[in-house]
Amino acid sequence: MTDPLLWRLAYDVAEAHQPDETGRCRSLLCAGQQAPCETLHNAKRAMELARGAGAVESRGTAPRAQSAAPAPPQRRSRAGREAA
Repeated sequence: MTDPLLWRLAYDVAEAHQPDETGRCRSLLCAGQQAPCETLHNAKRAMELARGAGAVESRGTAPRAQSAAPAPPQRRSRAGREAA
């Protein structure tokens, strides 16, 4: 597991958004939306990502371009800095 805290949070969200006996989301935040709601889909996606499943595309959205953030500088030991 890559990120156990994210997985646990996503699991709790998924549990709160399970369908009731009428097939609607039981969470008050979804106001009776047909299950599975978008929040449940997002929680399941977060659980997959937390397990290290790689880049998983969400339903109906195009993949986002990754930012070209510079790599963090490498740390050198004190002996390496003094030698330089």
